[in-house]
Amino acid sequence: MERFVSESLIQQDEVGYSITELGALLFAKSLGAFDGLKRKVVRVVVYKGKSKLETIREQIFDKGYAIGFESMVSWINSQLPANEEIGQALRKDVTMYPEIAIRELVANMCIHQDFAEQGFPMVEIYSDRIEISNPGQPLISVERFIDEYQSRNDSLADIMRRMGICEEKGSGMDKTIFSIELFQLPPLRFQVQESRTTATLFSYRKFADIDKNERVRACYQHACLRYVSNEKMNNQSLRARLGIEDKNYPMASRIIKDALEARVIKEENPDGGSRHNYVPYWA
Repeated sequence: MERFVSESLIQQDEVGYSITELGALLFAKSLGAFDGLKRKVVRVVVYKGKSKLETIREQIFDKGYAIGFESMVSWINSQLPANEEIGQALRKDVTMYPEIAIRELVANMCIHQDFAEQGFPMVEIYSDRIEISNPGQPLISVERFIDEYQSRNDSLADIMRRMGICEEKGSGMDKTIFSIELFQLPPLRFQVQESRTTATLFSYRKFADIDKNERVRACYQHACLRYVSNEKMNNQSLRARLGIEDKNYPMASRIIKDALEARVIKEENPDGGSRHNYVPYWA
């Protein structure tokens, strides 16, 4: 009981002990039993096609985030399309989206929401993408999500990390971007609206079907990931990221040029050199 009090999960009063909002948010059997937390249950909606016109199913996850997280992520993954990969001896389903990315983005949705804002944390699954959103605006620019970390709910984040629900501070988004690059998916898209922040994870598309803005965003995110890994982006690494054949290196050069013009990356050594390396604009 003393440990629970020290973690601010319960508090002691004249009568005995009562649960705090933090304790309820993490361990409640039903968030709906608490007036202040009714609208913090997680909603997951699966749509048919690429729009909201037709809903296939909707699921509400009413348990506290700590005790309900594993079952929630498992259910989300069960709703995602999979590609059948035929191996030498057997067939196996390979998920279209990396599980670490789903897990980390859903954890971030729960942790970084603004509890002063109305609205549910939501996961919306379409045929070509997943939109994961939470109430409130972030405390830092979306362009710095990969290299910086700041949360308005540090106690919630700390306990969820210690319980192994999400990655250590600052490393979760790195692993998310790395897994997206490994699957050669289009880059993550972050959008900030008046009262909601959304991260969109897209299904696989051929390089030819990725537009100029997405290519520049992929280049920037790749430069960020390389930089925080103590490496540098170059034409070769970008080709590997985007699945561009070596003989088509001018295509990667064009993307780098567009990213330089957009001022999201810069040359590491603008004074010259035989090898051109690039870093994020803020490096």
